[in-house]
Amino acid sequence: QVQLVESGGGLVQPGGSLRLSCAASGFTFSNYPMNWYRQAPGKERELVAGISTTGGSTNYRDSVKARFTISRDNAKSTMYLQMNSLKSDDTAVYYCQTYVRRPIWGQGTLVTVSS
Repeated sequence: QVQLVESGGGLVQPGGSLRLSCAASGFTFSNYPMNWYRQAPGKERELVAGISTTGGSTNYRDSVKARFTISRDNAKSTMYLQMNSLKSDDTAVYYCQTYVRRPIWGQGTLVTVSS
């Protein structure tokens, strides 16, 4: 069964940091590009960052460039999102996503940036 499970969300003050993890199972993780999405309350889901199969190529939405870093460990079938200098606008449910014959989504992890 193809599955993605996110973890690492929580409450953090503005300017703080969090690292999200996405554990994959049921497919050959190293063969698939991976993405992080987020959905803020009352807004549409948006792509935050993407990473190639080897990790050699990454891309970010403009609002998180230089603050967020996407990475992956193929030996552990896990993807990460290091988030620094967090802002209130980063408050959202964060999802990992890939495409294995169809779009696959995790259940999401809530990140709340607030003082």
